[in-house]
Amino acid sequence: MKKVLLVVVVFISSFVHAQQEVKVDLLDALAFKTLEFSYEYYTTERSSIGVSALFNFEKRTADFKYNEQQMFTPFFRHYFTNNRNWNHFGEVFMGINTGEREVELDGATNTYKKYTDGALGIAVGSKYVSSGGFVIDVYAGLGRNLFTSESRSIVPRIGVNLGYRF
Repeated sequence: MKKVLLVVVVFISSFVHAQQEVKVDLLDALAFKTLEFSYEYYTTERSSIGVSALFNFEKRTADFKYNEQQMFTPFFRHYFTNNRNWNHFGEVFMGINTGEREVELDGATNTYKKYTDGALGIAVGSKYVSSGGFVIDVYAGLGRNLFTSESRSIVPRIGVNLGYRF
């Protein structure tokens, strides 16, 4: 029993002392009426894992919007330097996305079909971390939907995140 308790305490304490970040994407909120929240957990000094959740509130009639209504994106990032303030990274992600696509049925327009798909992609970016824990990161990338022909084939991954490291 003591060994199990010791293992549990060591396991939990490894998460408590690790660096973590919570962020919100301001570019999406201001330009696209979309909210994207991210959580990132550092596994080493030069790599991290995380997840983003995107929720699109833009109407169908908007001139420019994301095709995805919701997207949950687990990702892995590798940082190219050990610099604590400025760092560049590469990212691999798998975006599970849902949305609607306009289809034509028997000559009728404005008919929409819902889809769910998964996109595999890559992104690159840069991150600044202040000494007080303030974080800003900028990234861009593309993914490709893999599982259905109902969805758009290309999925963008673009953002300007503001957040806090603890």
